[in-house]
Amino acid sequence: MTTILTNARLVLQNEVVLGTVLLEDGRIVEVQPGHRSSAPGAVDLGRDTLMPGVVDVHTDNLERQVQPRSNARWPSRSAMVAHDAQCAAAGVTTVLDALCLGDLGFDKDRVLTFRDGVADLDALADTGLLKSEHFLHLRCELPAPDMMDLLDPVAEHPRVRMVSLMDHSPGVGQYANLDRYRKMRLREGHASAWIEGRILELQDQRARTRSPNRRRLLERIVPLAIVLASHDDNTAEEVAENAADGIRISEFPVSMLAAAEARAHGMGVIAGAPNIVRGGSHSGNVAAADLVRRGVVDAYASDYVPSSMLEAAFASVAQTGISLAQGVAMVTANPARMAGLHDRGRIAPGLRADLVHVREHEGMPVVRQVWRGGERVA
Repeated sequence: MTTILTNARLVLQNEVVLGTVLLEDGRIVEVQPGHRSSAPGAVDLGRDTLMPGVVDVHTDNLERQVQPRSNARWPSRSAMVAHDAQCAAAGVTTVLDALCLGDLGFDKDRVLTFRDGVADLDALADTGLLKSEHFLHLRCELPAPDMMDLLDPVAEHPRVRMVSLMDHSPGVGQYANLDRYRKMRLREGHASAWIEGRILELQDQRARTRSPNRRRLLERIVPLAIVLASHDDNTAEEVAENAADGIRISEFPVSMLAAAEARAHGMGVIAGAPNIVRGGSHSGNVAAADLVRRGVVDAYASDYVPSSMLEAAFASVAQTGISLAQGVAMVTANPARMAGLHDRGRIAPGLRADLVHVREHEGMPVVRQVWRGGERVA
């Protein structure tokens, strides 16, 4: 089957041009800059934007569907289908579902979400029912005593594309500011005395478990050639340790120093797309726009809002002065390359026909149509 998309602003690797794209058997077979097709059946996009399908290497959105309210857990299979539909509607054609392995005492249901998520993906991935293509991103909580027991059975799962090393202990990384950490837990309804006791417990647990768990994780994953990422880097020392251990991606660095240090070590840097859309970090850390202006960001990930990817790509142009081609690459070609998915992320002959038709309305990009593998999915 041949599909012709014409009269579109094509976001190519280094430029945006009017033109036509021919799709056949799930692939892009021809890109024709400057050409407007008059062939019967050609789809005229009215000079709207046509860009590659979005590649999201870290989304926790499945957790939001599984737990729509704090005291209401949704059936996992239904949650996976709803999550998939939201991703496709946002133009995300490739999803790395970020599932958490290990609990530090505040999100006990996350382990169940991880187990159910893997089982549901196994059950649905080859049925043709999912609109986006899903892979696994295993978020490993280093200080959690159960982390390695959870990792071992899935480490060699064929859909695992990325493993990230996390540490959400109070006093480090994202929660380096203990006053902010205390206020967050107070808002959750915990008593002050309990919070203080829990902080001491978690810090003691970290001192005992982080280093041995880190060593065991690296011994397990490095031989598998799976992409390794760090998470919430804050200091130069943390980045140097990661680089020495062969970790090539710094995900969501929380300080300018950490992002610049990661770049100096040749690591790829991922920032949160919601940070761009909201105008800053929800945790009070470094603004992603500042990182982009400094030239130390390679890609965005949605973290918790799939639609933030497309909005961040376009908003970055206004906020940081980069080109639209550069902004789009940060949600398409660059994350695809980081995840080792070299068959997508650009509009070029031979690549997968994962495409998004976008119309801008008062500065906001709105998804109009989505194709995955040449098939219309949204």
